[in-house]
Amino acid sequence: MKLYIKFMVSLRCKLLVKEELEKLGLHYVVLDLGMVDVLEDITEEQREKLKLNLLKSGLELLDDKKSILIDRIKNVIIEMIHYTDELPKVNYSDYISEKLDYDYTYLSNIFSEVKGITIQQFIIIHKIERVKELLLYDELNLTEISYKLHYSSVAHLSNQFKKVTGLSPTFFRQLKQKRKGNLENL
Repeated sequence: MKLYIKFMVSLRCKLLVKEELEKLGLHYVVLDLGMVDVLEDITEEQREKLKLNLLKSGLELLDDKKSILIDRIKNVIIEMIHYTDELPKVNYSDYISEKLDYDYTYLSNIFSEVKGITIQQFIIIHKIERVKELLLYDELNLTEISYKLHYSSVAHLSNQFKKVTGLSPTFFRQLKQKRKGNLENL
């Protein structure tokens, strides 16, 4: 039986869900971001208990089909951008459609209707968050980050970064170094 869990977007969340399943004596086959495939049928009592325990940790057990699909779309994007070393070589639309086994137009329409932004805008927001993360790590230069996240050029990355954050990537990196310097002076 597949269960879909909202806000389950990190390894810590996966561990939390695993713990809650163990408390209820439930076994799982697959435990992925946003989804767990439980071996047993779950009683209504177990489901309610799991729902309440997850809520205490900021996670939400989903019931409605639209919410489940939206969460699955978000998790595919988050996993693709934040948890894989290499972004897919195919179009994001093809990748998402293939992963979820739905027509992209259908996914896109439902996502926009429910979230109020397009899938593409959601991808851009997460790519910029990933760029910020990589800038803070200070291990890659802008050209390497641009290549890693499949931007057509450093200029494209910089323009998108500035549009979303209001800052240039270089200025963002300098802010980090200024903060670090200020902390050392305390």
